[in-house]
Amino acid sequence: MRNTVQLPDDISRRINSLVESGRFNHADDVLREGLRLVEEQAAGEAGKLEALRQAADLGFADLEQGRFTDVSVEKLADHIARIGRDAIQQAGKRVRSDG
Repeated sequence: MRNTVQLPDDISRRINSLVESGRFNHADDVLREGLRLVEEQAAGEAGKLEALRQAADLGFADLEQGRFTDVSVEKLADHIARIGRDAIQQAGKRVRSDG
């Protein structure tokens, strides 16, 4: 199935430039690659969103089960920094054990 699309002149010039550079054989290839990148980005964003949802669910479950630490406002920045350092350390351990 073939579609005809009207593109603004600047986009047409950019597509033609990519074809003329030899990077792509046809304008269709440029558009196909652009669509692939858009879909890849959307899938990545969906994955990140799902990971955030799972983390939120876990956090809410921890709250409901009383698994949390009260931290005063004055000590909050230090507490968050410690959590970050611990996470980096744990990630390093996982990388070393996987490698």
